[in-house]
Amino acid sequence: MSIRLGWVVGFALIFASACDRGAPSPSPEAPLQARPSAVAAPSASASAQASTTLDPAAVGSATGLEPEVTEGIVRVSVPRNDVKVDVDGWTMPPFMGLTSWAGFTPGKLPGIEAMVMGDLVLFEDEVSDAMSAALAGGLKVTALHNHFFFDKPKVFFMHIEGEGSVATLGKALKETLEAFRAVRAKSAEPRTGFGKTPLPAKSAIDGAKIESVFGIKGAAKDGMYKITIGRPATTAACGCEIGKMMGVNTWAAFAGTSDDAVVDGDFAVTEDELQPVLKSLRGDGIHVVAIHHHMVGERPRILFLHYWGRGPAANLAASVKKALGLTKAG
Repeated sequence: MSIRLGWVVGFALIFASACDRGAPSPSPEAPLQARPSAVAAPSASASAQASTTLDPAAVGSATGLEPEVTEGIVRVSVPRNDVKVDVDGWTMPPFMGLTSWAGFTPGKLPGIEAMVMGDLVLFEDEVSDAMSAALAGGLKVTALHNHFFFDKPKVFFMHIEGEGSVATLGKALKETLEAFRAVRAKSAEPRTGFGKTPLPAKSAIDGAKIESVFGIKGAAKDGMYKITIGRPATTAACGCEIGKMMGVNTWAAFAGTSDDAVVDGDFAVTEDELQPVLKSLRGDGIHVVAIHHHMVGERPRILFLHYWGRGPAANLAASVKKALGLTKAG
């Protein structure tokens, strides 16, 4: 056994020596040859995409604001220190949530340079002009709501987004900011009303004229009139079908007189209907006072926008009917 083991060891040593002579070891000066890796090197297109960033100077030039870059996002901001805001009796600094901002990030779709998203801090008398400017500039308005209770004056937050070139998006944002600045230039303190005389205490709306506009019968009470329009049902998270009588509806209520009326109500819209309806209402001078959701997990998703308008009842009804025609309920 020992002789056989010796032959095996000897043969192994001879074979190893031959291999060493056939493959010289690398010199200290020569770099080691890279071994094939299991991880593929990133492609040129992937590297280009990963390294794509926006030019902060271009964002600053387009918006007229000083940009900051954090985690690859170019952000601009405007603290609302021009109006004193008290929340529950405490004067709130802008740092605590009273700063308008917008963030720019590279776009992902072909031909789209950038995407912008932001939140604008607005007072009640600034919302309509700022919303009209944003929509006119090609931005989407995606939410309008409050963040506080017992704030004085009332503060609203309008969320925006858009896609396009930095120049176009920045210009739209700048014009939106200029719209609310123009309101403050006329009055340093936010107004406490729309500037109209109060309606008479007793309403006298001609319901027949409202019915003729919408083509459906409504409900009358104490001289006021209200119509409610359903839309195709949506499916709740539980799988239940929910429609008009479960709150998925558009309604409009009229008070005042036929010549001088107010309309308030709520539109139920899908995500793709929201922007056209906003543009239609604002184009006719109807104020949008809230944009939010009432449910979670429904399909298709339904958003709700609340509105207020003042004028002849027939004109208000026609404006609501026109916007309604842009939805599946119309």
